[in-house]
Amino acid sequence: MSQKMLVNARLKEELRIAVVENGELEELYVERAANDNLVGNIYKGVVVNIEQSLQAVFVDIGVGHNGFLHISDVEPHYFRQAPNFVAPEEDRRRYGRRRDDEEEDDDDFDFGRPRVKPPIQDVFQRGDEVLVQVIKEGIGTKGPTLSTYVSIPGRYLVLMPSLRRVGVSRKIPDESIRRKLRAVMNELRPPKGLGFIVRTAGADRTRKELAYDLAYLMRLWRSIVRRVKNIPGPVGVYEESDVVIRTIRDAFTSDIDEILVDEKGAFERAGDFLQTIMPRYADRIKYYEGREPLFTKYGVDSEIAKINCRTVPLRDGGSIVIDQAEALVAIDVNSGNFRTNDSPEETAFQLNLRAAKEIARQIRLRDLGGVIVNDFIDMTSEAHRRAVERTLRDAMKRDRSKTRILRTSPFGLIEMTRQRVRPGVRRSGYRECPCCRGGGAIKSLESMTLDVMRNVALAVQTPRAARIVVGVSEEVADYVNNRKRQQLAQIEGDGDVSVLVKPTPNVWPEALVVDVFDEDGKKLPFDAEHPHGHRK
Repeated sequence: MSQKMLVNARLKEELRIAVVENGELEELYVERAANDNLVGNIYKGVVVNIEQSLQAVFVDIGVGHNGFLHISDVEPHYFRQAPNFVAPEEDRRRYGRRRDDEEEDDDDFDFGRPRVKPPIQDVFQRGDEVLVQVIKEGIGTKGPTLSTYVSIPGRYLVLMPSLRRVGVSRKIPDESIRRKLRAVMNELRPPKGLGFIVRTAGADRTRKELAYDLAYLMRLWRSIVRRVKNIPGPVGVYEESDVVIRTIRDAFTSDIDEILVDEKGAFERAGDFLQTIMPRYADRIKYYEGREPLFTKYGVDSEIAKINCRTVPLRDGGSIVIDQAEALVAIDVNSGNFRTNDSPEETAFQLNLRAAKEIARQIRLRDLGGVIVNDFIDMTSEAHRRAVERTLRDAMKRDRSKTRILRTSPFGLIEMTRQRVRPGVRRSGYRECPCCRGGGAIKSLESMTLDVMRNVALAVQTPRAARIVVGVSEEVADYVNNRKRQQLAQIEGDGDVSVLVKPTPNVWPEALVVDVFDEDGKKLPFDAEHPHGHRK
């Protein structure tokens, strides 16, 4: 299996990284210079507002928009400020501790959040300083989402001050490897009071490599502590690496045969990082000097162009249709011309298996988040349903965002949730269409014609009206003048006015402007929703 990581950094305004597996695009990361990328950054913030009804506070972190901090993301350390709060014994035991079998994924550890929490107004007051990390980008006018559960990723370890113990990612299933990693970490004697998680990438690392990563994270944490102590908030105390270093750190595996970078500065930064953190793989990075654009050479640009298509064809026939709402994504599997044999059940099963793999790939590439509902072809066999569920779960394993997948519902739906960290590709790369207002549809010619006739009927009622001019798109004007000429003539005769429906070039399909004039050619005020009086 051939894998390549392609880094396209020739345009300063946008940096793109793609992981291509056997010639097919599997992962895509895009970062634009014009957008602030705050996820992972740590700030010493100041509480500026307390919302008791939301059980949240708004924190000034010095970036323009105040961050949102909910009580569920507040570390128990801060609860000591709450007067008369005593947690139940079970929750006291859970503070900062979890059993090994409750461990979460590498980069989204749950920290054993207690189930009983004091009211947030007892925890914080306006002006309090708090150490927070951005866990979700702001969207539109909303500020970023914050958490006091700070985590700082290295290559093989994650430093988690709130955890206060050593753990191993549950993505490492082999119990012997887990025991070995815990033993190595205990030998390294990490400082008491701090927590560390061994990431999946650290499963086959040597003691020396883990020790180096531990030392690197400790130096970083000490510098953060110094800034927190010496500089008043709001202030940034830690900034995540740029997308090149971050992607290599988090997404690079030994399966990637080659890293191609097409810009000298990015090549040097990535090379230095590999040489420092993963010297055994430093020879896999190469500078791409070809004249043909890197993404074009490997067919990535053509794949990116398809990312926002509503319909995605499957290789052997059939398709999936993806519809996005604000916090809900609906994915429908269509059989089309896909056939395996004369058995409808086997045809549905084989198509659903193919669709499950493509659904996981599209979710990654489009960075879809929120609630996702997958409508597969109906199957009667329970074994087939379970097999499709397993295929979808296996295909989602390479996704680094936290996901939860439910079992098939009685209606044949598989519901799932996926953590939304940043705005998806569609929101960040596209703007809402002014014609359809993001709905994907515009009014038909018949609907526009009815709007024209209603507005003309209202305009006739304007006092002193003598001439009505309606401006619409060329297509609508042709339709109205050809189909409604008789009705317009009747309105003219009954109202003693002249009506002109004129085509206006280069306007949007739903454009509709009505002007009313008196006998002297003076324009009269007219509002279709609030017509000015009635003609006498």
